[in-house]
Amino acid sequence: MNNPGQVESKKEKGKGMKKSLVVALLLFTFAFASACRYDMQDQPRLKPYKQSDFFADGKGMRDLPEGTVARGQLREDKVFYTGKRPDADPNVQIETTTDPSGNTLVSSFPNDIDYIPMPVTKEVLDRGEQRYKIFCIVCHGPVGNGDGMVVRRGYPQPPTYHDDRLRNAPVGHFFDVMTNGWGRMNSYASQIPPADRWAIVAYIRALQASQNPQGFGSEDGARQTASNANTNSEAQNTNGPAANTAGNGGANQ
Repeated sequence: MNNPGQVESKKEKGKGMKKSLVVALLLFTFAFASACRYDMQDQPRLKPYKQSDFFADGKGMRDLPEGTVARGQLREDKVFYTGKRPDADPNVQIETTTDPSGNTLVSSFPNDIDYIPMPVTKEVLDRGEQRYKIFCIVCHGPVGNGDGMVVRRGYPQPPTYHDDRLRNAPVGHFFDVMTNGWGRMNSYASQIPPADRWAIVAYIRALQASQNPQGFGSEDGARQTASNANTNSEAQNTNGPAANTAGNGGANQ
């Protein structure tokens, strides 16, 4: 007959072996599962700008289908986003001249609008001043005389905002130059959203008025100043775009 103490000892040993087996099985399962892990980051994929044998043209990246528009980038208001008249003729030739500094100057503005297509408030002017001091002042100077810091250090001088040509230029011209660049000035479209470009245009007009108040007492100056104060009905169509603020600058005009 077995001793009760021996029976208890055997039972304890059996339980210990079972526990060890369970732990060993769990460790094996975990190790096996970890070894077979296959993350999405490790799967076959096409890398941007890399060559691919899958497509006939050998490129891994695909061109967007014609007519694709990114969400929020439809830009139906052509006037707001281009500074051009709705009936603008893309084939019209603009007149240009060259100044003594070698700048190519626009002397005709057949397609540019002569009003700011959004409400011009104190907040907009303040925003324009802020963006001007970030993007424009280095070339055009504090008040638009073309005497910014980079010019003082040898960069070609841009035209002043305060000659008759640019005082009488429609506001759409300044917006177009910021958007597409002109002469030595590159485009700032990727850095400054449209609403901020218009804010900078409004601030440029304020600078022009501050340096030549009598000039803005003329019929043309009064017309543009009034239009900047939101007298055009098309400004009502830009409440959405006007809310997106950022900045822009300029060089050759």
